[in-house]
Amino acid sequence: MTSNPAHHSWREAIAVYRDRRVLTLLLLGFSAGLPYLLVFSTLTAWLRDYEVSRSLIGFFGWVGITYSVKVLWAPVVDRLRLPLLSRLGQRRGWILLGQLTIAAGLAVMAMLDPRESLTVLAMLAVLVAFGSATQDIAIDAYRIEIAERDMQGALAASYLLGYRIGLLLAGAGALYIAAFWSWPVAYFSMAAAMGLGVITVLVIAEPPRQIALSPDFSPSRMTRVRQILVQPFVEFFQRLGWHALVVLALIAVYRLSDISMGVMANPFYLDQGYSKEDIASITKLFGFGMTIFGSALGGVLIMRFGMLRPLLLGSVLVAVTNLLFAWLATQAPSLWSLAWVISADNLSGGIANACFIAYLSSLTHRAYTATQYALFSSLMTLPGKFLSGFTGLVVDATGYQPFFWLTAALGIPAIALVCYLIRYETRSDNSGPPGAAPH
Repeated sequence: MTSNPAHHSWREAIAVYRDRRVLTLLLLGFSAGLPYLLVFSTLTAWLRDYEVSRSLIGFFGWVGITYSVKVLWAPVVDRLRLPLLSRLGQRRGWILLGQLTIAAGLAVMAMLDPRESLTVLAMLAVLVAFGSATQDIAIDAYRIEIAERDMQGALAASYLLGYRIGLLLAGAGALYIAAFWSWPVAYFSMAAAMGLGVITVLVIAEPPRQIALSPDFSPSRMTRVRQILVQPFVEFFQRLGWHALVVLALIAVYRLSDISMGVMANPFYLDQGYSKEDIASITKLFGFGMTIFGSALGGVLIMRFGMLRPLLLGSVLVAVTNLLFAWLATQAPSLWSLAWVISADNLSGGIANACFIAYLSSLTHRAYTATQYALFSSLMTLPGKFLSGFTGLVVDATGYQPFFWLTAALGIPAIALVCYLIRYETRSDNSGPPGAAPH
């Protein structure tokens, strides 16, 4: 039977943003985005301001590994209820624990002088990153469990908006506070800002949980370990069969074009002759607004047309906008040209990210949301991060224009795989994306 995803009119699709759950994800997205830069670029600015050597600052980049390996403890977050926070429920309890860990870590960091306590500061940065990654795991599970599949695009768009606002406060906001007052005041302020997420968790409702037990379940320790660590992955492959390999391949390549190009974006702007002020103004003014608009549009498109067709649109747009950068590489510096290309790039990125997050959410089973989504999100970024390490070599060898052609070509496998899944969907008897879990 052919799937018929267009269940909603345009008016109904747009009205989804009035749902209270969408506002909840906006606030939780802010809580998730806030700590990210505080252990990365904002932290490195603090260290350099205190004259810490560049070689030592470089090692702080390893803090980011914490986010890439969160799948290792996602099964614990997925299955175990926190004893002291049991009244909140499993999802809210873990979110709150992550938030309190972040706030406490930032507050203690604010009390330190990097010149005297650099090792302790590094350990606290890892602690904040661990709390942040744990919060991400639980929020992703909460987002998937509170609403049906066709709302996931709107929830993802709202989450991305909140996340971007959190990044803006932790980036530009913290720098302004540090400039007018001091770095300790900036980090204390960021710790206090986590209170918005804490209040949100305390007032929202815990989503219903679906717990799956294997037929041979028993109280034995080995069986419990298997239920927590192995069963989420077994369920995924049992549900999708050999199509699991196609889906995992799509997850691995969908953002290759975007991530590999993004690393060289700022060096490209500077080498083309644009000033730092031009780059900052245009990326903040046009880039931020178009990303938010693209994310919101992605949510509407999913409500209107289902999951896979907007996903295909996002993959095509991301590849095409890389060709716009190839065109920009041949032009003399022009703020209008830069604004146009950055606007198109951020619009396509917003659509693609919102649709992709919604698609990954639809693949998870309600009994294993945290573990399975953590697996998907890790696989989503790792190949791109690996390839991005070679992008400087490619630019040095070929120049910017061929480099952007290459990054556009990296989008072709994603386009082909989405087309295959659309074709498979039309031939299957299932409604929704192939392998979509029951919600």
